[in-house]
Amino acid sequence: MLLLLPSDPLHPRRPDEHFSDEGTAARNLGHQVMLVDHDALCRADGAAEGVARVSVEGSVSDALYRGWMLRSDQYAAFEEALAKRGVTLRTNARQYQQAHELPGWYAPLASVTPESVWTRGSSSDDFRAICRQLGSGPAVLRDYSKSMKHYWHEAAFIQDVANEDAAWRIAQRFLELRDDAFVGGFVLRRFESLRADEIRTWWVDGACVLQTPHPDSRADAPLPEIDLGALAKRIPNLRLPFVTVDLALRDDGVWRVIELGDGQVSDRPRTTPAEAFLRAVGSG
Repeated sequence: MLLLLPSDPLHPRRPDEHFSDEGTAARNLGHQVMLVDHDALCRADGAAEGVARVSVEGSVSDALYRGWMLRSDQYAAFEEALAKRGVTLRTNARQYQQAHELPGWYAPLASVTPESVWTRGSSSDDFRAICRQLGSGPAVLRDYSKSMKHYWHEAAFIQDVANEDAAWRIAQRFLELRDDAFVGGFVLRRFESLRADEIRTWWVDGACVLQTPHPDSRADAPLPEIDLGALAKRIPNLRLPFVTVDLALRDDGVWRVIELGDGQVSDRPRTTPAEAFLRAVGSG
């Protein structure tokens, strides 16, 4: 396996400090490690520069990226630039977009995740239309790839979607905060009251290989026992090589899917050792 990590912006020959322990662990396990320039990958026409340090002999058919998020179009350019250097990412651009953006994964998981509706784009008329689709009651606002949960009351939580004017004010603040990072359209997810910290599960080729705390959860939170039977029947149908599924316990004792994401850009909690993590997810 070839592990691709973002370089440190100030020291481009070193991996970004956030991922450096994964680089060390990968080398200890006998994997190749190479660096990419994340800032370049995020620029228009910057993909070739972003992979300039990637050099392999022959071809590599199993490259795993572990780094900061990329937009779907940026990832597609990343994939293309690597292909010109003989490197094939384990997750192709179509698969990345399917996992990274909620409309790509929602339908197969609709019965185990909050009811969701979305727009294409950011117009007020379309937003008000999806408010009417949900009807009434509280909802959580996000775009295709991210919420602004750290701005809960001003840009995430909508008390009642039936109050379209108030809901639109939340949406406008969300747009202001997301700015150029806004992806796809608005997503409204029906609010469900949850009991405790989220759990992050890691899936390779449709099988759960690891369970960890969510990085935003308490570091000392014990991992509960989870029956993954319902997910084990659904995740393989997505045909995605490497994803995370974040779960939380609803007040009625039912586990719910809060988010599905591409595993390459999902954060690993520091309580999970890098080597154990790579042993679990590293085989493609």
